[in-house]
Amino acid sequence: MKARIPKHREFIISFAEGYDKADECWDKLQEIMDAYKKEGKSVYTPTFIEDNEDKVKALQESYEFTYTIEER
Repeated sequence: MKARIPKHREFIISFAEGYDKADECWDKLQEIMDAYKKEGKSVYTPTFIEDNEDKVKALQESYEFTYTIEER
C-alpha cells in the first residue's frame, strides 16, 4: 500500500529559553488554528501560510518569538 503525503509549508515558532509567556502565546496560536478549521480548512490548505501570516505577525509584536516557514 502506498500513501502520498502532500508537501506543505508550516510555521516553526521559537521562544527564548525560559520565556515565561510561551504557554499563553501557544494558546493564542491554537486559537488562530481553531478559527481556521472552523472555516472548513486545514493546515494542509495550500494558502494556510498566506491566510494566517498577518495574524502570527501581530502576535509576534505582543510576544517574544521568532518564526520561520519550512516546507515539509
